[in-house]
Amino acid sequence: MLLTVAAFAAAFVATYLFLGFLYTIGLSIVLGVLYVLVFHSRFCFVFAKTVPRDLYALFCYIKILWTTRRYSWKNWTIPDIFHDTVEKHPNKPCFLYQDEVWTFKEVEDFSLRVSATLKAQGVKKGDIVGLLMNNCPQLPAFWLGISRLGAITPLINTNQRGNALIHSINVAKCNVLIFSDEYQPAIQDVAGQLGSDLKLFKFTQRPLNTTNPVKPGATGDSITDITCLLEATPPARWSLADGDGFTGRLLYIYTSGTTGLPKAAVISNARFVFMAAGLHFWRFKPDDVIYCPLPLYHTAGGVISVGQALLFGCTVVIKPKFSASQYFPDCVKYKATVAHYIGEMCRYVLATPPSPADTQHSVRVIFGNGLRPQIWKDFIKRFNIKHVVEFYGATEGNANICNTDGTPGAIGFVSRIIPAVYPIAIIKVNQETGEPIRDSNGLCQLAQPDEPGVFIGKINPHNPAREYLGYVDKTASEKKIVKDVFKHGDSAFISGDILVADELGYLYFRDRTGDTFRWRGENVSTTEVEAAISRVANHRDAVVYGVLVPNTEGRAGMCGIVDADGTLNMDKLAKDLARDLPAYARPVFVRVMSSMDMTGTFKMKKTDLQKEGFDPSLVKKDKLYYLDLKQGKYLPLGPEEYKKIESGLIRL
Repeated sequence: MLLTVAAFAAAFVATYLFLGFLYTIGLSIVLGVLYVLVFHSRFCFVFAKTVPRDLYALFCYIKILWTTRRYSWKNWTIPDIFHDTVEKHPNKPCFLYQDEVWTFKEVEDFSLRVSATLKAQGVKKGDIVGLLMNNCPQLPAFWLGISRLGAITPLINTNQRGNALIHSINVAKCNVLIFSDEYQPAIQDVAGQLGSDLKLFKFTQRPLNTTNPVKPGATGDSITDITCLLEATPPARWSLADGDGFTGRLLYIYTSGTTGLPKAAVISNARFVFMAAGLHFWRFKPDDVIYCPLPLYHTAGGVISVGQALLFGCTVVIKPKFSASQYFPDCVKYKATVAHYIGEMCRYVLATPPSPADTQHSVRVIFGNGLRPQIWKDFIKRFNIKHVVEFYGATEGNANICNTDGTPGAIGFVSRIIPAVYPIAIIKVNQETGEPIRDSNGLCQLAQPDEPGVFIGKINPHNPAREYLGYVDKTASEKKIVKDVFKHGDSAFISGDILVADELGYLYFRDRTGDTFRWRGENVSTTEVEAAISRVANHRDAVVYGVLVPNTEGRAGMCGIVDADGTLNMDKLAKDLARDLPAYARPVFVRVMSSMDMTGTFKMKKTDLQKEGFDPSLVKKDKLYYLDLKQGKYLPLGPEEYKKIESGLIRL
């Protein structure tokens, strides 16, 4: 009996203590929650708003890393990965081009023919084979075949002419150059200034006649017709690529950078996979049909869009040239489910008259960079777009960001809860010089919410997704690295772009530091344009800068040029610049001055000129001109013309 009573008493005491313990814990939790709600209410708000976004992004990021790691273990190159894709569905359409349908097997067969042809011409591992070609299915097939030999392919901007074209070929140290026949005049114009050992091959875009091939031969000026060679050469047997594996160099893609002539940015196989996968896992599906009207010599079209076919088996529609009026009609024609854009394209498409194609298409996702916040909602409403995937990243950099939930205007985000997961940041800088602002320990400082700063990507040389490859020019590459960022000894790629993050971590583009501005979807180097103007204008002092134009994306190029003796011929200037510069780099406005202010170190001042812009009411002593593209001339710009430009009656 006593044992029973004692046991009962012990049980009662234990239960009482346990309940007391639970009460204490519960009270502590309640008090803790109340404390957080009262003293950290904004964090609770941010946490609640961003948890779904961050978890979804984390899930996608893990898939991206897994894909990259899987190919890293196999040490495959892009031709090897593409072969794996071909094996899965050889007869599925890979590229749609005009009325042509290229299956995955046909693309690989063409690339194998390229490998065999170039190998017979002496191309080997480590060679540099430049491509100057218009958009067509053969372009990616060419560089796949080149890469299989272990050679590297610079994708040369087809707008380059004169000195810029010579530089693009020479800076990459090309051993071979393959160009489309329409660019033969441009090559012949500079042939005398190219290396004598550079092999030139002309490609004519036509169905290959392999049954009765024409005997290949030279076409003059030591240019060989590679189309005839392809017809006469059987495809090579498939084998793993003879390159440097997953981390080896694949492509050089040109970017203006911040100074000088075009720079050749290095794209490795690992970087190619990371960029293509970085978009795919957000909203794409393997059975998507992707509409791409962008040039394939740029990263956006040539890596991200083309990569969806090569890596994931999507079908990609290659458009020879962008047309605003045909954008959604083409999407209807090809039954596209995903469409690629850059900001200017969206504005042009939105400006087209309404048509049935606006809603007859099957596009559920548009992706790209530069969709202006002012037209974002109007665009998706008119064209009934379900998802917008806006992304940001520098070709030569090691960091990409993406707007995963379609927040209007945002180019991506950084997590406020787990910021260390993805190694990017915004640091404080002097916005005039672009130099980081450091603390007393000599380290960089993070920008606070709503505080402008420069976007950086932390470098990890042991991680293929985080390594920094930069440019072919090592000196130029070093200029894009900032050291001692958050601890002594670390380093990061510094983009030169001014971004701002809001309280929720959404990132918004503000401006560019340095001497680069963006016009017509292209980066324009002011120093390159200044050099071209000085060259054709008898070495006159010239300064180039970007100016804002109402209701127009980016900044239009403007040139201040000294004409002290009044002998500057504006018609000749327009003609010469059209020869030496691509259309997007030619100054839209010209300010003719009798003299120019210099700094103490003989640098031309441009800040005041930029503030005055092309407004005749502010520029009273100097003559102003604007470029009429239809006439190819610079016309006088007075108050009446200024009003017409502002209202859109004069289109630039």
